[in-house]
Amino acid sequence: MLAFIVRRILHTIPVVIIMSFVVFVVTSLLPGDAAYSIGGEDATPEQIEAIREQLGLNDPIPLRYLDWVAGIFRGDLGNSLITGRTVVDQLAIAIPVTLELAVLAIIFAVLIGIPLGVLTATRRNGWVDNTVGSVALIGVSLPWLWLGLLLVTLFSLTLRWLPASGFVSLSTDPIANLRLMVLPSLTVGLGLMALVLRQTRASLLNVLGEDYMRTATAKGLTPGAVVMRHGLRNALLPVVTVVGLQVGALLGGAVVTETVFSLPGLGRMLVSGIFSRDYPIIQGAVVVIVVAVLLTNLITDILYAILDPKAVLQ
Repeated sequence: MLAFIVRRILHTIPVVIIMSFVVFVVTSLLPGDAAYSIGGEDATPEQIEAIREQLGLNDPIPLRYLDWVAGIFRGDLGNSLITGRTVVDQLAIAIPVTLELAVLAIIFAVLIGIPLGVLTATRRNGWVDNTVGSVALIGVSLPWLWLGLLLVTLFSLTLRWLPASGFVSLSTDPIANLRLMVLPSLTVGLGLMALVLRQTRASLLNVLGEDYMRTATAKGLTPGAVVMRHGLRNALLPVVTVVGLQVGALLGGAVVTETVFSLPGLGRMLVSGIFSRDYPIIQGAVVVIVVAVLLTNLITDILYAILDPKAVLQ
């Protein structure tokens, strides 16, 4: 198992290096210029050029990239071109918000999606299967922006059960934090829940037809014991993969969700950096997202190997 983990980590390192270079180059080539945002509308061309020179924006991209990478090894991602605050300080505020949003969405998706997937698989083609399957199809199809606005309209404006936007840290007021995170988590988690449900149902249906399942039934085990003790473990392998692969989509959805619900997370930080052409902010946020996706894929591989030890030998 240790050799398997080390091998996966070694495969991840070059991907991180390549992605960091791609992110840096692409953000550096974005149209627009942070110097104009800093100088304002009345700035002269000479003043704009002086700002660019001061910020190092006139240096060649390879040289700027090497300086940026050297700073990463020192724990320095640079300073915001607009506010002057360090990128690390802003990431320290934004990462916990997005992490909490993603974790709550995954917990919701798994706790609801897997039981419903088992229920529909064991009642195939019945009214429960058809009803839940239709709801899951709707959940997969709904755009996050529209779904977030719909939830705000229903639960905040009409029923007045939950606040529409804002954020309070978990350490400051746990109750207020959870109330504010319910709607964003539902917005992000409903689509993932539908995918988990559909994947669990499909995987379990395949497993139920295997010979060892019929053998377990012939030994006198109850249908529930056969499904939970013998079927679900093997059916969860594709589900783990689906959840791991959807983390990138969750972080991408955070851009929309955090904007709708005014959450100070990575998504909103990234959008703010793009609008102001704040290159260090964009680069720092995107690199963190890339590393998070790669780390999640690594964890998914490890979980897959735990559930299926034969995968370690492949």
